[in-house]
Order: sequence, then structure tokens, then C-alpha cells
Amino acid sequence: MATLYNQIANQNRERLAALSDGVFAVGMTLLVLDLRVPAMEAIHSESDLWHTLFKLSPRLLMYFMSFLTLGIFWNGQQTQLNYFERVNRDLSWIHLAFLVFITLLPFSTQLLAEFIGYRAALLIYWLNILLPGVILYISWHYAGWHGLIREDTPLDIRKAICTRVVIAQSLYAFGALLCVINTYWSIGFILLVQLNYAIAPRLPRRGKGHRE
Repeated sequence: MATLYNQIANQNRERLAALSDGVFAVGMTLLVLDLRVPAMEAIHSESDLWHTLFKLSPRLLMYFMSFLTLGIFWNGQQTQLNYFERVNRDLSWIHLAFLVFITLLPFSTQLLAEFIGYRAALLIYWLNILLPGVILYISWHYAGWHGLIREDTPLDIRKAICTRVVIAQSLYAFGALLCVINTYWSIGFILLVQLNYAIAPRLPRRGKGHRE
């Protein structure tokens, strides 16, 4: 009976997507809660306000970087879900494990913002990026092995989804290694990687009949 239940459980791809959307929405909202307006009694002049806002800049930087992180992971998961014919119980739990680390990102963001010069805080933040990426990679391979990907999905798309994860995580790992020099080097490099994946322009392909 248990085996039969496991075969029929959690096959609704749309429900998994809806849950993921809700978790990402909450995670993105929680990020901004760490940003607080300076207390009025601590501000006595224009320069005081600017000085206080400058002290807030590490938290602002981490907010934008983590928002980009969540946006990239949301796009990555949604891309996979779009190519799934269906899901099963095991694949649903793989994505629930993925969401566990998504919900932890506000914590690791706050930790790094508070201890931005500490390598331990930077490495914990990097692990919070690494593990969801690894789980997405496992998810795609599991879906392929169990025939859960739509049959009309071209081979180049199947490979591209895996390749994107591997390249992105390799770049993040290199960025984390830069903390040997300085944590700010790591943060700067990781932010550049995220900006590339989020907004880097793509040059239009020229057709054979295009005139120079």
C-alpha cells in the first residue's frame, strides 16, 4: 500500500511551482526587513544622515546581491519546471530541499552584512549559494533518468540547463576563494557574476541575409 501511495503522490507540477513562488516571494520580502531607517534621535544634521546611510551601505549591498541571488535561482527552478512533463514524490522532495536553502538566504545575508570582513561569514553565504545550485543539478539529472522531462525537449536545451549550473557554481566557487585576499574581493566578484546572469546583454545574431 505504501509503495502504491508513493507512486501516486505529489505529481502536480503546478502545485510545486505555486509553493516555490510563495517561498521566493517571502524570502525576497524578508531581505528588506534588515534595512532600517536611522533613528531620528541619532540624526542632528544633514552630515549625520549621510554618515549613517554610508554605514548602512554594506546591508544595502547585501540586499541587492541576495535579491539577485534569489531572482537567479527562481529563474533556474522555473526553467526546469517548465520542461518537466510531471513530477513525482522524490522529485518534489528534491525541490523542497532546494527551498530549505532558499529560506535560509535571509539569515546568511544578514550574517554577512553584520560581519562583512569575516571569511567565515562569507563562506557560509557561499555555501548558501552552492547547495541550492547542487540540488538543482541533481533535480535535472533525476528528472532525466526517470523520464520526467518532456520528450520534445531538444538535447541542446537539456545540456544547456546542466552547463549553466556548473559554470555558475564554478564562478561562485572562484569568487569564494578570493576571500583569501579579502572578503570584499569575493563579494565584488560574486556580484559581477550575478549581474552577468541577470542583465548581461546578448548580441543579436546576424542572419545570412543581413547586410553589413
